[in-house]
Amino acid sequence: MRSNLENNSSNTHIPILKFLDCSLRLSVVPLSVATIWITVTNDQENSTYGTIKFSNLLGLKYMVFISAICAGYAFVAVVASWFKCLVSKAWIFFVSDQIVAYLMVTSGAAVTEILYLAYNGDQKVTWSEACSSYGKFCYKMKVALILHALVLCCFIFLAVISAYRVFRMFESPSLSSMEGEEERT
Repeated sequence: MRSNLENNSSNTHIPILKFLDCSLRLSVVPLSVATIWITVTNDQENSTYGTIKFSNLLGLKYMVFISAICAGYAFVAVVASWFKCLVSKAWIFFVSDQIVAYLMVTSGAAVTEILYLAYNGDQKVTWSEACSSYGKFCYKMKVALILHALVLCCFIFLAVISAYRVFRMFESPSLSSMEGEEERT
């Protein structure tokens, strides 16, 4: 009776998880596209120092590349989630979500470093801060980083959901087997 009740309660979580999974993946696509658009269109001219564009900074190019991968993967994953043969391969989503989340962390860290140097400079190597001269550029970089962080948060939740889907397939260790291990030690 209890296992029947547990099965029914876990089955009611599956549609909720599927809805949450699809919603998060669908929200990732426009957020990633907005990150790409804001970053790619970001440029500012300064009469004293010249023009700065996103293509001048390797970290911003990397963020655009990772955001494009993220948006593409999220779209493909939403479409694939409606095919039973692919949904049964939960470990594929688990590994893919983990990889994308880690890539998002690395690209976010690269842009955070660029923003830190742009706002504060590095006096030890005689780099002055640049945001007083390129305020609009720095502001748009900050907005793009915030959008990128929102996408990262979505992928962290997606990684937790996909981990739940993978690990719920396995039985938890029984209490009697744990007692046997304690007696051996």
